[in-house]
Amino acid sequence: MIVALIRWSVGNRFLVLLASVALAAFGLWAAQSTPLDAIPDLSDTQVIIRTTLPGQAPQIVEDQVTYPLTTTMLSVPGAKAVRGYSFFGDSFVYILFEDGTDPYWARSRVLEYLNQVQGRLPPAARSSLGPDATGVGWIYEYALVDRSGRHSLADLRALQDWFLRFELKTVPDVAEVATVGGMVKQYQVVVDPERLKAYNLPLAQVTDAIRAANRDYGGSVLELAEAEYMVRVKGYLRSLEDFRAIPLTVSETGTPVRLADVARIQLGPEMRRGIAELDGEGEVTGAIIVMRTGRNALATIDAVK
Repeated sequence: MIVALIRWSVGNRFLVLLASVALAAFGLWAAQSTPLDAIPDLSDTQVIIRTTLPGQAPQIVEDQVTYPLTTTMLSVPGAKAVRGYSFFGDSFVYILFEDGTDPYWARSRVLEYLNQVQGRLPPAARSSLGPDATGVGWIYEYALVDRSGRHSLADLRALQDWFLRFELKTVPDVAEVATVGGMVKQYQVVVDPERLKAYNLPLAQVTDAIRAANRDYGGSVLELAEAEYMVRVKGYLRSLEDFRAIPLTVSETGTPVRLADVARIQLGPEMRRGIAELDGEGEVTGAIIVMRTGRNALATIDAVK
């Protein structure tokens, strides 16, 4: 058999050379296109549901959010395990599927069952699916550092959240850009209880007034001289003075009571649950790049850079 194969190869040198070139070209292509990763992704297909219930204790989150979600997700087709975790203001439910389950098919099934259980959750609860990634999809980290000291942590966080994050999410195979560290800037209304009592104002009236003042309104159109003019009222709050001028009520003397009369309005950071620190030199703002399931980690890292 071997002698016959050698004799045939000697007699058909062109075909042997052609097959060798084709095999070498295929090997070169395979070496360049094979996905490379530092850690092989052997994790199960999983879908994560995150539900926020602001300001609630873990036991309340467990009873009102985590338990209804986990009991509903037990009947998802192909699910082999459902795990729920309750934290302060947050609930995480992990649904693990059988080997070989398509991740996007699993996400669509979970979304169907999530729509069914949404009516049993508290009105303030907001549920969303986690990124289409796995535990080993954490491929890249970076930090924003201002050596000149001209930008605060709030400025760097704003740059990350409103510019860099959106740019990086357009990179192919990037599933999520998770921001860590920094300060989230917010308008803070510090109400004085004594002043509320003096004006006989409940706190609910203050929150309702702020909510009603931060709106834009549309009033259809007016036809003038064969042209249509859109009627619009601009009411979004854009500065501290806008907050201070919000009317709350009218006093007994007929004087309007504004928000500035009962509260202190200021710019400040949102309450934080952690920080990001770099090389022992202090706090920074950064982010974690998470790759989609089954993609080429090396190519994704190069694209991110």
